[in-house]
Amino acid sequence: MGQFLREVFDELRKVVWPTWGELYRYTLVVIFTVIVLGVFIGGTDYLLGEVARRVIYNGAAH
Repeated sequence: MGQFLREVFDELRKVVWPTWGELYRYTLVVIFTVIVLGVFIGGTDYLLGEVARRVIYNGAAH
Protein backbone atom coordinates (compact mmCIF):
# COMPACT_ATOMS: atom_id res chain seq x y z
CA MET A 1 0.00 0.00 0.00
CA GLY A 2 2.85 2.39 0.83
CA GLN A 3 4.50 1.86 -2.55
CA PHE A 4 1.20 2.48 -4.31
CA LEU A 5 0.72 5.82 -2.52
CA ARG A 6 4.31 6.87 -3.30
CA GLU A 7 3.71 6.09 -6.98
CA VAL A 8 0.43 8.03 -6.92
CA PHE A 9 2.18 11.10 -5.50
CA ASP A 10 5.05 10.69 -8.00
CA GLU A 11 2.51 10.76 -10.84
CA LEU A 12 0.71 13.77 -9.35
CA ARG A 13 4.00 15.70 -9.36
CA LYS A 14 4.21 15.13 -13.14
CA VAL A 15 0.80 16.70 -13.77
CA VAL A 16 0.86 20.12 -15.44
CA TRP A 17 -1.72 22.04 -13.41
CA PRO A 18 -3.56 24.99 -15.00
CA THR A 19 -2.62 28.50 -13.98
CA TRP A 20 -5.12 30.59 -11.99
CA GLY A 21 -5.90 32.54 -15.16
CA GLU A 22 -6.64 29.37 -17.12
CA LEU A 23 -8.70 28.00 -14.24
CA TYR A 24 -10.73 31.22 -14.08
CA ARG A 25 -11.30 31.22 -17.85
CA TYR A 26 -12.30 27.54 -17.93
CA THR A 27 -14.67 28.12 -15.02
CA LEU A 28 -16.37 30.98 -16.88
CA VAL A 29 -16.72 28.79 -19.98
CA VAL A 30 -18.37 26.03 -17.91
CA ILE A 31 -20.74 28.46 -16.18
CA PHE A 32 -21.70 30.09 -19.49
CA THR A 33 -22.25 26.70 -21.15
CA VAL A 34 -24.43 25.47 -18.27
CA ILE A 35 -26.56 28.63 -18.42
CA VAL A 36 -26.98 28.46 -22.21
CA LEU A 37 -27.85 24.76 -22.16
CA GLY A 38 -30.21 25.26 -19.21
CA VAL A 39 -32.09 28.00 -21.04
CA PHE A 40 -32.18 25.93 -24.23
CA ILE A 41 -33.42 22.77 -22.50
CA GLY A 42 -35.90 24.72 -20.37
CA GLY A 43 -37.24 26.56 -23.42
CA THR A 44 -37.51 23.36 -25.43
CA ASP A 45 -39.32 21.66 -22.53
CA TYR A 46 -41.74 24.56 -22.22
CA LEU A 47 -42.48 24.71 -25.96
CA LEU A 48 -42.97 20.96 -26.30
CA GLY A 49 -45.19 21.01 -23.21
CA GLU A 50 -47.33 23.71 -24.78
CA VAL A 51 -47.58 21.75 -28.03
CA ALA A 52 -48.58 18.60 -26.12
CA ARG A 53 -51.11 20.53 -24.05
CA ARG A 54 -52.73 21.98 -27.18
CA VAL A 55 -52.83 18.59 -28.89
CA ILE A 56 -54.27 16.85 -25.82
CA TYR A 57 -56.88 19.49 -25.08
CA ASN A 58 -57.47 20.21 -28.77
CA GLY A 59 -57.10 23.94 -28.30
CA ALA A 60 -59.49 24.19 -25.35
CA ALA A 61 -58.41 26.66 -22.68
CA HIS A 62 -57.44 25.13 -19.32
